[in-house]
Amino acid sequence: MDTIYAVSSAPGKAGVAVVRVSGPRAFDACGALCGDVPPPRFASLRVLRDSAGGRLDQAIVLCFEAGRSFTGEDSVEFQIHGSIAVISAVLAALSVVDGLRPAEPGEFTRRALENGQLDAAQVEGLADLIDAETEAQRRQALRVLSGDLGKRAESWRVDLIRAAALLEATIDFADEDVPVDVSPEVTELVQRVRSELSKEIAGVGVAERIRSGFEVAIVGAPNVGKSTLLNALAGRDAAITSEVAGTTRDVIEVRMDLGGLPVTLLDTAGLRDTDDQVEAIGVERAKMRAEQADLRVFLLEGTEPALITPKDNDIILRSKGDLLEDDVASISGLTGQGIPELIARMTAILTQKSAHAGIATRVRHRDAMQRGDADLAAAQLHLQGGEETADLAAEEIRAAIRALDSLVGRVDIENILDEIFASFCLGK
Repeated sequence: MDTIYAVSSAPGKAGVAVVRVSGPRAFDACGALCGDVPPPRFASLRVLRDSAGGRLDQAIVLCFEAGRSFTGEDSVEFQIHGSIAVISAVLAALSVVDGLRPAEPGEFTRRALENGQLDAAQVEGLADLIDAETEAQRRQALRVLSGDLGKRAESWRVDLIRAAALLEATIDFADEDVPVDVSPEVTELVQRVRSELSKEIAGVGVAERIRSGFEVAIVGAPNVGKSTLLNALAGRDAAITSEVAGTTRDVIEVRMDLGGLPVTLLDTAGLRDTDDQVEAIGVERAKMRAEQADLRVFLLEGTEPALITPKDNDIILRSKGDLLEDDVASISGLTGQGIPELIARMTAILTQKSAHAGIATRVRHRDAMQRGDADLAAAQLHLQGGEETADLAAEEIRAAIRALDSLVGRVDIENILDEIFASFCLGK
């Protein structure tokens, strides 16, 4: 395997930059720049020099042996001064070391996966952690990166391997000293996994929203104050405001952090019947995005009905509260009246929604779990046929194992054989 190197810190000028080297010749590269290889896992101050002996920089050097590094390989990290000139000089010095090449995008993490340092879900968690903008995203990404999904998949794997092993014992070792009727235990194991899968599948949608952001649509008739409210919530002029009805033609999006949750506010076109083709397109887009949003804030003026039916937990407010005689259930983006209360209500509603998030965070995870659940449902049907269809039930369970295996990338037939011989002492 090649030895690779790259800057692991953010690009551009900084106080400190980190250059990472990983692979079988990592320590050779360290020796080439430092003159020696510091003791593994101890921070050492070294002067870095190029191949001609010229001084490059003074750096903190960290060496990690294979199995104790992020990639699982021999690795070295150079913590250098973060000027563009220093970074370029160090990379140039590494480029002439025999056996080294620049890393490709994501290659360090890919090696961590290939060397068993991370599973597939943890790799996704790492990517989410790097992209995290809010506290909720950080917490969720850390759960995945710490291996929570892998641990849950491992527990399902153990139960399903046990179930498959029992059925395989019935089929292949019928004359041996094994239980004759294993269907009650197999049924219990399969149902337990299905129940847990059902909960995780239901929580993927919310978890994905935490990762990508909740959407809150501001809807109402033209010139009711939607854009003014959006600007007040955003703290800047994100949308054009005008007394001319129909100013907003397309959906305007503003990203916010509400109580640690990522939220995208949507300012939509005013909802009304119109002969203007361009405005009509905007109205249709407004209706579509409002229906898809996680929460809608309705602004009503007077007693006109909303053109979109509110859903549970939607917020309905009277607009232009500064012009009303009373301030009950009203808001004014112009004066700020009612905005703190609106932010508090939106935060509370979305926080309640986020409480139902599962460990799985992506559509890929949901698809894998749904495939596994469908296979287990088929296995339960075959179990009702007794010994005559035990082989079919076992095959469906094996299919479920393969489906759930895609979550973390592990499981093979040897696990089933090991369970058979260990449990029933059949390895004669």
